Amino acid sequence: MRTDISNWMPLSVKEINEIFSAIPIRWCIAGGWALDLHLRKQTREHSDVDVIITREEQLTAYRYLKEDWILYRAEDGKLSLWEDGEYLNSTNDVWISKSDESPWAFQLMIIDTEEPYWTYKRDRSIRRPVADIILKTEEGIPYLRPEIQLLHKAGSSKVREKDYRDFQTMLPSLQEQEKVWLKSSLLRQFPQGHDWVRFL
Repeated sequence: MRTDISNWMPLSVKEINEIFSAIPIRWCIAGGWALDLHLRKQTREHSDVDVIITREEQLTAYRYLKEDWILYRAEDGKLSLWEDGEYLNSTNDVWISKSDESPWAFQLMIIDTEEPYWTYKRDRSIRRPVADIILKTEEGIPYLRPEIQLLHKAGSSKVREKDYRDFQTMLPSLQEQEKVWLKSSLLRQFPQGHDWVRFL
């Protein structure tokens, strides 16, 4: 079991695209990089890089990645090896490195779907067609839609300062329908209200 959670040397978005373009699954860039890809510019430093895959396709991803990488399940604050053939029923987070001592290179975020829908893990009544949650850059790099990424940031039990800054950075570029969806989703998850709603 590894405990070096700060030992990151993330791959570039281009390197991630090269790896995952060779794997026959649905995937996309998530996190802060997804927002920057949408804006077509880097707005801040990123300490890691996140890749979304679906739970149904996790073993296909594992089969391709295990040839060159070591994969660790991240659950309950602990990192443990993802064993060959092991189906992750509840794990949502996988950290990946070249060896058991090398820095972390990227992170897999496993999302749940109920075909043909993606479901939000914190409130499964919030959903979108899977085909609708991914956008692509002009270079063809897939990334998570900004309003969905912002929901993940806002919906956490503790909203970090960088998440709030990301939200403020994204606000001017959000289309009206994206604001409406984000606002209604936040109010569904937080019927008592949420700090970000007043900006939407």
